[in-house]
Amino acid sequence: MEIGNQTSPSPAGEESHLSPPESQSKKPGGWRAIKYILANESFEKLASMSLIANITVYLRTKYNLEGILLVNVVQIWSGTSNISSIAGAIVSDAYLGRFLTLLIGTVFSLMGMAAMTLTAGLPELRPPACQDEANCIQPHKWQLAFLFISLALIAMGAGGIRPCNIAFGADQFDTKTKKGRAHLESFFNWWYFSFTIALVIALTGVVYVQTNISWLTGFTIPTACLAISITIFLIGHHTYICKKPQGTVFADMAKVITAAFKKRKIKLGDEHSFYDPVEDLDSEARKLIKIKWFKCLDKAAVIADPSELNEEGLPVNTWRLCSVQQVENLKCLVAIMPVWIAGVGCFVVMDQQSTFGVLQALQMDRSIGKHFMIPPGWMGISSMIALSIWIFLYEQLYIRTAKKLMKTDSRLTMQQRIIIGIIMSILCMIVAGIVEQKRRALAISEKSFTSPLHVLVLLPQFALSGLTEAFAAVALMEFFTIQLPESMRSIAGAIFFLSLSVASYLSTLIVNMMHSITGQGGKTPWLGGHDLNNNKLENFYFMVASIGFVNLIYFTFFARKYVPFGKNAKVGGLRQVENAEEEESSKQSSI
Repeated sequence: MEIGNQTSPSPAGEESHLSPPESQSKKPGGWRAIKYILANESFEKLASMSLIANITVYLRTKYNLEGILLVNVVQIWSGTSNISSIAGAIVSDAYLGRFLTLLIGTVFSLMGMAAMTLTAGLPELRPPACQDEANCIQPHKWQLAFLFISLALIAMGAGGIRPCNIAFGADQFDTKTKKGRAHLESFFNWWYFSFTIALVIALTGVVYVQTNISWLTGFTIPTACLAISITIFLIGHHTYICKKPQGTVFADMAKVITAAFKKRKIKLGDEHSFYDPVEDLDSEARKLIKIKWFKCLDKAAVIADPSELNEEGLPVNTWRLCSVQQVENLKCLVAIMPVWIAGVGCFVVMDQQSTFGVLQALQMDRSIGKHFMIPPGWMGISSMIALSIWIFLYEQLYIRTAKKLMKTDSRLTMQQRIIIGIIMSILCMIVAGIVEQKRRALAISEKSFTSPLHVLVLLPQFALSGLTEAFAAVALMEFFTIQLPESMRSIAGAIFFLSLSVASYLSTLIVNMMHSITGQGGKTPWLGGHDLNNNKLENFYFMVASIGFVNLIYFTFFARKYVPFGKNAKVGGLRQVENAEEEESSKQSSI
């Protein structure tokens, strides 16, 4: 039995359009809006990634940071930039909506990038340059404070941008239709492809300018790109579908957990009624939920006593009685957690290349000819190139050719892509460890700070890191977005970036633990210090590879069952996986 009220003021998913009058022939949304969103995203990512790609080099050469402190600053800042996505998702879903949250986030990023430009332009904001490799003056506390405020503003901006950019793009398509779902799937890949191509082209020049010409000019360029990003985003405002904020799911989660705990002694049965206000959902949203796992949470929606509802049919205490939709939303989040954990394992690998991979490059032969030196930050571009090449080949050649030959959709399933991504992450660490062994051995034999091994031998490990992102990260972003109801798409984006954040914090924890453990008893630690030649970074890489192997076993034998497969890999896949499991169980019973 289900009971609901009849006074819902506005159905979920109600939309407002920042668009011309209805009489105009062109409707908002679709690829017409996406071109502005992708352009805005490309310039924003160009700006943010030009800092991310070279932040290790900047802090090492201009702020004289080194060793564990340098790695901690970079990874904690990266983790904070991603975990701030949770706050951005709450603000977006409960108060401002995705359009305004994106706009404000970009403005904060512009302020932070402008402050970073000041650190490059004003020598007073930095410590003096090192006289030699062993004589470096550390920055004053107030100098570090200004630096950290700049980074904090950028992290706050990321908190508004990251949970909303994918979700806002997905809002432009009608996933109730087969065509809309197909466009949405292509949007995920083109979202990655478009800004990655822009990054490969622009970062090649920006990073070179930063490293070889002027950090001031190199930071002014991304600051200008952020200003362009805001301009493009505002120009396209009339084409957007802007959905109204529906309230944050985090408050609902707390209410469901509290209500379920209060009613923990209730035994579920057919005699119970559930609070299910059907007017709060459209037919599509109702079809996406109804997960049969985690039935203990269903108790939160049980009407244990008629007095729990007022005369209008609304709950008297929302912390004791929740709707079926609130319960199912929490179930969706709990159901994706096993896959989320596997994603964290993949992203730990990507973090190592942005820090230790760049530090390797700093102590290698970077010359091409007599007059050109490859900037260390360029190594990360090889990751983006590998990602872009794969997406282009997959979307433009593999899918089209296979469709012509086999007359059917032959896309790789999300399960397959995540597994391939995990394997790529393991191979990345193994290759990185082998290269580091060779780099360190040659440097020691030459008794030189810089190894004669050329920096281009790092390309395979950076390319494997990019392929890890191309397979696993794209699949995980798609998984989180389509497995949650449309009203929770900002949460899906926040969850994705939360996994990146946890990976950064986990990397920091692992690095500090390894430094402490391996340095006991006066032994040479695997990590830390100014000179990698005095460390054993290769052992750390092999240890991270072993974590990746455990992650592969975990996903293959446990987490993969939560990922829709084959024909079930569509919107609402969690429910369809359940149905598939039930069908399989019924077949086995009949046999």
